[in-house]
Amino acid sequence: MPIKHLEEYRDPEISRSIIDNINKISQKKIRLMEVCGTHTMSIFKSGIRTVLPETISLLSGPGCPVCVTAQHEIDAFIALSRTDDVIITTFGDLMKVPGTTSSLQGERANGHDIRIVYSIFDAFDIAKKNPGKKIVFLGVGFETTAPTIAASILSIEEMKINNFFVFSAHKLVPPALLALMESSDVKIDGFILPGHVSVIIGTKAYLPLFKKYHIPSVVAGFEPSDILQAIYVLVEQIETESPRLDNAYKRAVTFDGNKKAKQIMQDVFEVVDATWRGIGSIPKSGLKIRKEFEAYNAENVFEIETIDSIDPKGCDCGDILRGLKIPPECRLYRKTCTPMNPIGPCMVSSEGTCAAYYRYHSIE
Repeated sequence: MPIKHLEEYRDPEISRSIIDNINKISQKKIRLMEVCGTHTMSIFKSGIRTVLPETISLLSGPGCPVCVTAQHEIDAFIALSRTDDVIITTFGDLMKVPGTTSSLQGERANGHDIRIVYSIFDAFDIAKKNPGKKIVFLGVGFETTAPTIAASILSIEEMKINNFFVFSAHKLVPPALLALMESSDVKIDGFILPGHVSVIIGTKAYLPLFKKYHIPSVVAGFEPSDILQAIYVLVEQIETESPRLDNAYKRAVTFDGNKKAKQIMQDVFEVVDATWRGIGSIPKSGLKIRKEFEAYNAENVFEIETIDSIDPKGCDCGDILRGLKIPPECRLYRKTCTPMNPIGPCMVSSEGTCAAYYRYHSIE
């Protein structure tokens, strides 16, 4: 029976029915990776792990934008925050991420002007109210947020705002999934593909991954029944040895995605190689501001001090992002690394796997 209304996606009876179907067909031991950080939080919050058969293991992947931001990028943000007459604007998750020698939160405590915003348009207002300052927005995210940042750059050019700049550290999801599959130590039997990202890029963007590796892949929504349905479809594909690229989130995701949003991204950004925490350099997985808009590119406008970046000692965030470990297997987890004293970004971000484990694992 098709599910038509939002309330139905939260109906326990529908979820129980899907769980029963999963239990009926699940025979093989399989490892499924949810790519999206929002999926990770939803899985923990709804207790999905507790109702699945022992044959199914869920792994959390590189779907937290703050978590995959490379250490040298975090250090660049911190160095930029120390620049005279600069106001840094950022989403809150970045504030507590430890750099090699400091954090944005630490720099704010030292007197530097760093402000949390809820949208890039909040940063616009700060630029208008502070014409004698240079306002820098730290652009961290995937294809979900990149179109908005691209549109903002077009807007500031049109409005001739000359004191607003963007540092783009945006990443692209499909190349990261290809990199995971090419890694010899990563064992994944199927992907729960991200919902928000897929709204923009469409299922078409995953065709290169599927055609190369024929790995079962399903785009999922965020309600419990959405995720359970995606798991059921993946188990069915694996048990019958009939891998497919499926879309279980058709109420929001199409094959082609949002063409207008993709065009705006293409107009403003160029695709470049990028470094991902825990994975390393991935070809054509990052977005940088095109030369036509270099006047708004913070990396070009400011002289940013570079240092030898060092990942937090003992932190296994990189392995957790690749599905090689779960947070309790990190020697720092719940000991020296907690939400109040995070050592790595996986404990900092609201979408981080370690933060999710810390908040919800005790009830599982």
